[in-house]
Amino acid sequence: MDTRELMKYVGNLAQAGGCRQYVLSDGWARGLRAADINTGSGLQYTVLPDRAMDISLASYRGRNLVYLTGNGETNPAFYEPEGIGWLRTFTGGLLTTCGLTYLGSPCTDDNEALGLHGRISTTPAKQVADLSGWTGDSYRIVIRGVVEEGHLFGNRLRMEREISSALGCSEIHLKDTITNTGNKTTPLTLLYHMNFGYPLLSESSELIIDPSSTAARDPEAAKGLNDFRRFTRPQPSFREQVFFHTIKGGIDGMTEIILRNREINTEVRISFLVNSLPFVSQWKMMAAGEYVLGIEPGNVHSKSRETLRGENLLPFLDPGESSVFELFIAVSDIQ
Repeated sequence: MDTRELMKYVGNLAQAGGCRQYVLSDGWARGLRAADINTGSGLQYTVLPDRAMDISLASYRGRNLVYLTGNGETNPAFYEPEGIGWLRTFTGGLLTTCGLTYLGSPCTDDNEALGLHGRISTTPAKQVADLSGWTGDSYRIVIRGVVEEGHLFGNRLRMEREISSALGCSEIHLKDTITNTGNKTTPLTLLYHMNFGYPLLSESSELIIDPSSTAARDPEAAKGLNDFRRFTRPQPSFREQVFFHTIKGGIDGMTEIILRNREINTEVRISFLVNSLPFVSQWKMMAAGEYVLGIEPGNVHSKSRETLRGENLLPFLDPGESSVFELFIAVSDIQ
């Protein structure tokens, strides 16, 4: 249907979909800005500008796709940077960004005490704008913001994030442009911590992934190395398992990871370029009440900065240099 024809049927485009911005007002979320995106195709998701424009809630045709922690959506004012304090304000959701100068387990690196998974996900965005509009007969929902991380005498990075979906399509395109705005070379570690939950995740789910190599993080994960593609019912006692996948790309340099559940006839496809995101950390947690699959594309594995430096795998960004990262997330019925 072209633009003129569609507008004959509706009094306001919000009938078809769009972006709705508001402020949460209760509990740990009080004062947190949010933007609901309705694609008009059955896919709906929530962007949190005050949390680096991460994505919390996500559903398809009324069915939840994600895992939310008991914290729920939390205001970054409650963030605790020391040790594992990050977990106290970890929302989960479709996307929690980890980085930008460190991630993984707490450590001390370069005489700096570093907590879990970095600061970026608890950093508010500025210059947030809804740039949605028509291009010919296609309406694209676009929200954009700038997130800056750094401090006096330290590293300075700027992340320009754009999240977009075409009206009528069940897809999300995320594009991050990260620039070193400081005067010294800085580490750049980035992990897209995507958290899937019930009912998309269940004992009926299967993970379709074709890595060139897979390693277990520790002896506990080694126990499940042959079963990382399969899932069980929630267990009364289960210790998390983390797997490190090295990804291979197709002829076009892209790779695709699929989480499929035939019982609810739904699948999620995650696509990205392997040259910019060559690794995927997989977090498998089958415990009752903490039932989650984390799929985490990154430019590094989910390891501490100290470990990455020791393995000579720590990426750096020079002053004025930029790197671009893109994710494509598509939700659909199983064909």
